[in-house]
Amino acid sequence: MSTAYVPSVSAVPHSRARLSRQLAALGIERGGVLMVHASLSAVGAVDGGADTVGAALREALGPEGTLVVPSFTPENSDTSPQYRARVHGLGEREREAVRAAMPAFDPAITAAPSMGRLSEAVRRSPGSVRSAHPQTSFAALGPLAGHVVADHRPDCHLGEDSPLARLHELRAQVLLLGTGFGSCTAFHLAEYRVPSPPRRTYRCVVRDGGGRRWWEYEDVALDDGDFARLGEDFARSDRGAAVRTAAVGSATGRLFRFPAAVAFAMGWLPAHRGRGVSRRCPDRPRRQPPGAPPAPCPA
Repeated sequence: MSTAYVPSVSAVPHSRARLSRQLAALGIERGGVLMVHASLSAVGAVDGGADTVGAALREALGPEGTLVVPSFTPENSDTSPQYRARVHGLGEREREAVRAAMPAFDPAITAAPSMGRLSEAVRRSPGSVRSAHPQTSFAALGPLAGHVVADHRPDCHLGEDSPLARLHELRAQVLLLGTGFGSCTAFHLAEYRVPSPPRRTYRCVVRDGGGRRWWEYEDVALDDGDFARLGEDFARSDRGAAVRTAAVGSATGRLFRFPAAVAFAMGWLPAHRGRGVSRRCPDRPRRQPPGAPPAPCPA
């Protein structure tokens, strides 16, 4: 059973060797597949920064392990919470200028600034591969990286034709490193697998030959507004054994199996979303301007 504790803040920068030992002690599976959501500010000072954290994760996984991170790009969409926050209070002409300046998604070069420093470090690493979805791509390193990111259909954010389904098939582990369950992408796969999920229209900028164009498509209405509550209940399931918790650097690390999280969410979501539970998007953007209209997550 997991035990509660308060991670200590170290005045000495954490080393790769120390982080790797802590990750192994937490239970990262050598030769396995691991998806990571990380807040490096929570991890604390690290010699070498994000690259060192990525190296520690790969060291814990071993040469046969595969590391996966989200590499989402809501910045090239005019249906995302980020866009709504950015243009809140602007006139129509100013909004059009923002839309006209949005670059088309290119999996080889488009940055994912809202995903954090670790995700960007993995995306830029030699040998990294990235899925082709213009809004919810994933980057991966390791022997199974190509399999995980292959065939990510452009009208399927996080469902059966996305890397999340591959991670489920591979019984991947999920690590929340200094982040809460509000950022647990695995729960989104459950949104696709519950009966008759609501759908909505999304729009983003994509490449068109040597230029750019706006592309509109329909997909499941993604919503992480109740994921923090869902995660709290999941962590208490199986008498607390579903989630392993330990210190990694100065952060709390939470480790669990991808299929277990999805299975729990598939039962939890239908039971709770019909009870008037608030369905906000607290993490994207993290600070919504007063009066800004709500929008489904993440794109």
